[in-house]
Amino acid sequence: MVRLGTGIGWRPEIADAVERMPGIDWVEVVAENVCPGHLPESLLRLRERGVTVVPHGVSLGLGGAERPDEGRLADLAERASFLRSPLVTEHIAFVRAGGPMTASPRLEAGHLLPVPRTRDALDVLCENVRIAQDALPVPLAVENIAALISWPGEEMTEGQFLYELADRTGVRLLIDVANLHTNHVNRGEDPARALAELPLEAIAYVHVAGGFERDGVWHDSHAHPVPRPVLDILTDLASRVSPPGVLLERDENFPEPAELERELGAIRGALDKGGRARGEVRVVEAGAPSPGEGCGAESRQRLALAQTAVLSALVAGTPVPDGFDRVRMGVQARALAAKRADVVAKVAPELPVILGEEYRAAFLAYAQVWPMAGGYRLDALDFVEQVLLDGRPEDARARRELREWWLDRSGPRPRSRGPAVRLARATRRVLSRR
Repeated sequence: MVRLGTGIGWRPEIADAVERMPGIDWVEVVAENVCPGHLPESLLRLRERGVTVVPHGVSLGLGGAERPDEGRLADLAERASFLRSPLVTEHIAFVRAGGPMTASPRLEAGHLLPVPRTRDALDVLCENVRIAQDALPVPLAVENIAALISWPGEEMTEGQFLYELADRTGVRLLIDVANLHTNHVNRGEDPARALAELPLEAIAYVHVAGGFERDGVWHDSHAHPVPRPVLDILTDLASRVSPPGVLLERDENFPEPAELERELGAIRGALDKGGRARGEVRVVEAGAPSPGEGCGAESRQRLALAQTAVLSALVAGTPVPDGFDRVRMGVQARALAAKRADVVAKVAPELPVILGEEYRAAFLAYAQVWPMAGGYRLDALDFVEQVLLDGRPEDARARRELREWWLDRSGPRPRSRGPAVRLARATRRVLSRR
């Protein structure tokens, strides 16, 4: 088992601070945000210094009904090899549904959604994990996620579900203690029970992050300081086993470097406190996966129908399936729409500039009617197309800039910026006004 030490999530906004930060043994990067051969200089310098870099995937959808996409797996494998990473990580979640298995339009969540803790879902997840393991050049670890909603009719606790997954596949676990806290607030689940049921020897590393509570719902924001209850869960975990690595996640609202260093100090303090309570505990390597049957087509079909119904209710306004909390489903739907608006603003930063204060209201109105069918870049294009078709914005100059933005990006290749092409476009515009 690789001993990683103390790490932090590398983000462009804090790249310089991370390079200068003392005591950083490793960093984690969002796999989809880095391109082999074109790594940011900061990451290259860290790697040359001997700092381990671990790619963390967010779009594979191992908990979905379909088998993992070969292209996404190849991309993940390429990043792991290029970064010389000792392992690669992903999530126990589904991120898309629909398509041929359900004879319905394909839908994208744009976010991680919980899988039901049922035998069907476990069988599908185990087979998907084995497919991923076979395609990756290094070991895989999978992360428990935070959830706002609960599936009706679940057959296992989170700890039991994770234990069986690790036992049947030999996969490592990335335990997010902030997500255990989130599920405690939102779903009434006991973090201590989850830790007691986990196969501790399978833990690859641990995530720690902050969030906030609003109207009785905990939002795993990664944009707020790590709260005491999350540190307490980390201490509980450290009292049971010495985790090979611990990482601080921060994705938004980045504080000054000194504040990040204080948070890392608090994390080390929680680990030390747990270690003193633990004493000497022998951590054994995870054994070989236990033999298990693959999932049948019927399991995938049932899971596909269930996940499509849930995702459609969240992003397409169809009725909430029986057994789900309608209020919580509404909270989740609004959270997904808000995340879409935030990410599109990052992917296409020109749009909030062109639309100004109108951007967010316009995007949320669009999201209520148009589910995301592809990635965020396609979502940005679809949003602008609908705004223009609706004859907005009212300001003619902004509408012209938006149209030019869309035309530049909607074709198979960027439009030429040469002087002859610009003159021809200007001439066409003049003639079209006569």
